[in-house]
Amino acid sequence: MSDEDWRDWQPDPAELSMPVLAFEADEGDVKSFKKYYYFNRADTSFEVALRDLRDCDELARGLAVGNYYPDAGTTAMYGIGGAIGGVIGGAIAQAIYGSAEARAKRRVNMRRCMHFKGYARHGLAKDLWQEFNFEEGNSTVEEEDRQRMLAVQALVASSDAIEAEDIGL
Repeated sequence: MSDEDWRDWQPDPAELSMPVLAFEADEGDVKSFKKYYYFNRADTSFEVALRDLRDCDELARGLAVGNYYPDAGTTAMYGIGGAIGGVIGGAIAQAIYGSAEARAKRRVNMRRCMHFKGYARHGLAKDLWQEFNFEEGNSTVEEEDRQRMLAVQALVASSDAIEAEDIGL
């Protein structure tokens, strides 16, 4: 299927398996809840949850991150050497910090969007989270994998069996 076909794909929730969400949180888990979490909203159908997740994913996808290139003042002060040094330094900084910044911005935008749509956010252990979630930094996720993970996230988001505490925005 093409990427466009995958974006329109409507899976049967009965064919998806519910991931493990129950765990005993330790201090390290609690500290990482800003990264590792899932959404849930009572009385939400799978179809609505999938549409909401896809909407928020589209908003958070491919966000522009800040670059680390010099501004015009640096070039004016140091001339072409400053510009060249800035480009090289900026490329190195982007390789080091850019991926983490892109992942952080995506997480924040997903949280805000899903919060706006009325979903509660619940913390999850990293190893459980990795079973049905993805992160994008300087690389992207294949559309098929992305849509399959969003479908499982929608299954979780529409589940009525959530007993975990809402950790808020």
